[in-house]
Amino acid sequence: QVQLVESGGGLVQAGDSLRLSCAASGDTFRSKVMGWHRQPPGKEREFVASITWSGALTWYADSAKGRFTISRDNAKNTVYLQMNSLQPEDTAVYYCAVRASTSRTYDYWGQGTQVTVSS
Repeated sequence: QVQLVESGGGLVQAGDSLRLSCAASGDTFRSKVMGWHRQPPGKEREFVASITWSGALTWYADSAKGRFTISRDNAKNTVYLQMNSLQPEDTAVYYCAVRASTSRTYDYWGQGTQVTVSS
């Protein structure tokens, strides 16, 4: 049973930074792509960033480029999302997810962590 547990969310002010963590367990994550998505209040869930197992390839939503950085520590089965220059529109529940490198569908999701940015 794959488990993904996010942490690091909270209430911050505009311009602040946060680092989210996602600890994965229950399976081998070699060759798996791990990603972050978010769901703003009243909106659909949207892609934020993802990273290959080696870390050689990363993808970002336009809203995240230049402000967010995704990274992973395979020894710890953990993926991170460093978020800088946070803005109120970044307020959302942030979810960690994992998929096979050959698939576009994320198979497993965490329970989410709330990020609230006040102006």
